[in-house]
Amino acid sequence: MFVMNRFRCCVAGAGALALALLSGCAGPKTDAFLGRVTPYKVEVVQGNVVTREQAAQIRSGMTRAQVRDVLGSPMVADMFHADRWDYVFTIRRAGTQPQQRNVVVRFEGDKLKSMDAQELPGEREFVASIDTAKPPKTVPTLALTPEQIKALPARPAPATTPAPDAPLGAARSYPPLEPR
Repeated sequence: MFVMNRFRCCVAGAGALALALLSGCAGPKTDAFLGRVTPYKVEVVQGNVVTREQAAQIRSGMTRAQVRDVLGSPMVADMFHADRWDYVFTIRRAGTQPQQRNVVVRFEGDKLKSMDAQELPGEREFVASIDTAKPPKTVPTLALTPEQIKALPARPAPATTPAPDAPLGAARSYPPLEPR
């Protein structure tokens, strides 16, 4: 009887210890495992990037082929809305803010009627917004200080050049490339 009670106490104590240890895992949610290992996040890029420079080339009255040459193929060209092309762009990249842009191009027959777009970035602005490379904290100096210049060994005297009336190749120290 005494042994059975002792066994129950040990099992209950072990269960309480396990519950206490597991409840530590219910803390704030993080994407890191033990604070060091982070899971891989897939970079998602969908659609066409339409920049301010591309939008500036679009003019009312352009044909569908001309619009396609400038903006690329539309992401959505619905047969039920044949007069409308949608250019949708989304990107989710680690280390940058997610982006989404919508550009709607409307046609009347085969001619461009209008283009509706939110604020579009320039090409350089777009590249800067998705660039995850960190600039160096310090820029290395490539110039020598006056003390370093004084510490340099003296330059050797320049090699003597042949007199202007000397034949070509007279000062050569290597054999000619072609036989004479």
